[in-house]
Amino acid sequence: MRNLLAVLALSLSLPAAAGDTDQAAAVQAMQQPNAVLIDVRTPEEVAQGAIPDARNIGFEEIGQRIAEVAPDKNIPIVVYCRSGRRSSIAQDTLQGLGYSRVINGGGYLDLKTALHKD
Repeated sequence: MRNLLAVLALSLSLPAAAGDTDQAAAVQAMQQPNAVLIDVRTPEEVAQGAIPDARNIGFEEIGQRIAEVAPDKNIPIVVYCRSGRRSSIAQDTLQGLGYSRVINGGGYLDLKTALHKD
């Protein structure tokens, strides 16, 4: 519960702009066989489209559920959302928990475009 309150307090104190995103690094990380892709959008947003093989874990519960999909804190993890703001919060949360290779892939449409570049 304390982690949830900390994440909520952090999210309320952040500006609406997205954090630093790196689609090129995200695409490179996703090519690794052990990489984990996490969509931190709402189930309603995911229903409108998602990147194949992405796991949906809302940004507000990422700290409690990350071990379900990534027990190893040294594997590459790519997080994305609609604009990059919630994935930035998720990235900060995961790094705070000791995950060392977390990349903010930014917004869904931007990451999807980056994945389909030749």
